[in-house]
Amino acid sequence: MTIKRVLGLFKDFDQASAALRELREANLPQLNWDDVTIKSPIEHPDVEDVLGVRSIPVRNYTLIGAILGGSLGFLGIATSQGNFFSQLKGGKPIIPFPPDFVLTYEMLILGGVYITVLGFLISAGLPHLVKKDLYSVAVSEDQVGVMVRANAHCIAEVRKIFESHKVLSMQEEVVQ
Repeated sequence: MTIKRVLGLFKDFDQASAALRELREANLPQLNWDDVTIKSPIEHPDVEDVLGVRSIPVRNYTLIGAILGGSLGFLGIATSQGNFFSQLKGGKPIIPFPPDFVLTYEMLILGGVYITVLGFLISAGLPHLVKKDLYSVAVSEDQVGVMVRANAHCIAEVRKIFESHKVLSMQEEVVQ
């Protein structure tokens, strides 16, 4: 099965959203909506209405980083204090919890921040050493691009829908 990508350039966001709404109404079984991307020089608040709500994996990285940072931070602090058990403490506990919780909180924040930045880089696909995506300079200037990735049979229907909505230009490439 041949996988292709097509990039259609539209004059404005309204034309692009109309094309995507018709594409959604066509109900193509081979089209996964996570493989549809809108590229625009400005922000459009209606993107979620057109594409639907997407998952945000960065939040999971933040949670994992905070849990690992807090637990490993407390474990490291407690084990370093526990190594001094042979010293006389004068009735104080070997591992004092109140001061350790302050340092554990700091390690929780630090772990959450570092793993969030790492998760963002992974989710964004950076570093992007090889140019893999279709792109047109007109997207940076004043046009809206819609990129669809699907099999070859589905791409033919996508091209027809794009042409019916006055697409300015189309680029196509074979992925597999």
